[in-house]
Amino acid sequence: MPEGQIRKAISGFYYVKSEEGDLVQCKGRGVFKIRGISPLVGDFVTIVQDGDNDATITKVHERKNELVRPPIANVDQALLVFSIVEPDFSLHLLDRFLTVIESVGIKPVICLTKKDVAGEKELRQAESAAAYYRGIGYDVIGTFIDDPNLFPLLQPYLDGKTTVLAGQSGVGKSTLLNTLIPELTLKTGEISEALGRGRHTTRHVELLEVAGGLVADTPGFSSLDFDHIEKEELRDYFIEMESAADACKFRGCLHLKEPGCAVKEKVETGEILQSRYTNYLQFLQEITDRKPRY
Repeated sequence: MPEGQIRKAISGFYYVKSEEGDLVQCKGRGVFKIRGISPLVGDFVTIVQDGDNDATITKVHERKNELVRPPIANVDQALLVFSIVEPDFSLHLLDRFLTVIESVGIKPVICLTKKDVAGEKELRQAESAAAYYRGIGYDVIGTFIDDPNLFPLLQPYLDGKTTVLAGQSGVGKSTLLNTLIPELTLKTGEISEALGRGRHTTRHVELLEVAGGLVADTPGFSSLDFDHIEKEELRDYFIEMESAADACKFRGCLHLKEPGCAVKEKVETGEILQSRYTNYLQFLQEITDRKPRY
């Protein structure tokens, strides 16, 4: 039976890129719902042709990873798009994204947009933050609307990989894709002055062929939860804390009030960014306060 990959999902239909290169409209087997199987964009599937233009997905192959929001599977990396201004750059939100992305084993790449419209103060703050995140091991790139160097800048990151494009609404995700693929002419949103955030402009998840790889355009969202993360795991997803934890006095240190905590010492000396530690503590409290699952 033919196989392929789900490239788009809309209103109960799945559009599968077959091995022959055709985009086939499919439905899922009725038994999927009974078995709790929900095909996702990015899934590799087996299909059975029902006619000239329709088919049924009969099997969803094993995934290497998956995200809930955005709903997508088999991702190599996440391009986290954050604007320096309009809306303001949020380290808190960035750390939320990084935590969730790290927790499912996806490589994050941070992309800062709108540096052409940011003031000197905002640029300095963004550059300082970028330097820190680069220092702990993340790739950080900067761009702006109509940046002539955007394609050569991103091409090495995108080539041969499946990349999820995610970030806060209104930061320039659709504008970025329009620049990479002009024929898309994706609708871009305006910033709501009253709310200080963008309106959603992408309504579904779709894998697009870009720069030798696949890029997922996703609906914008501004919050993430940690329902799948236990409090003992959280420290592993702050990469600079994970490396420092080997020097903690107690094994299993949560970096709270334990004596001999190497992470707290590095926060005090400035080696670990205070905002990172503050966000870690807040996320840890959220997980601790979470209602138990039965």
